[in-house]
Amino acid sequence: MKNKEQILEKLNNWGGETLGKTLDIVFTDVTDETLTATMPVTPKVHQPYGILHGGASCVLAETLGSCLSVIHVDTEKFAPVGTNINSNHLRSKKHGTVTGTARFIRKGRTMHVSEIEIRDEKGELINHTTMTNNIIPR
Repeated sequence: MKNKEQILEKLNNWGGETLGKTLDIVFTDVTDETLTATMPVTPKVHQPYGILHGGASCVLAETLGSCLSVIHVDTEKFAPVGTNINSNHLRSKKHGTVTGTARFIRKGRTMHVSEIEIRDEKGELINHTTMTNNIIPR
């Protein structure tokens, strides 16, 4: 694995104004097998009932799944592109912070499948997502 701090710095400053930045997603940890990020749960990410919007959970999950693939391919030659996401919203959340961790289920040459678990501060599972990225030539 490349330098952990360099990877986190790159991911946290990549792409200018993005949806991830709009939702205050911050990458906090990377290992050889995982990528982790946090997202605050504030009214900015609520749905009308005052709880975390499922779409915001999907944004966190897809951001993690996509970036996990990015750090595991030669982006000069290949681009990971999302082709499928399946997200299960398991528990509501009104405020605080959620933490998502992505890990590969399959890391192939042309396809990556990852699972992303989003948990609250107590470790309760809020959301479980699986995501597929095709790895295409640039």
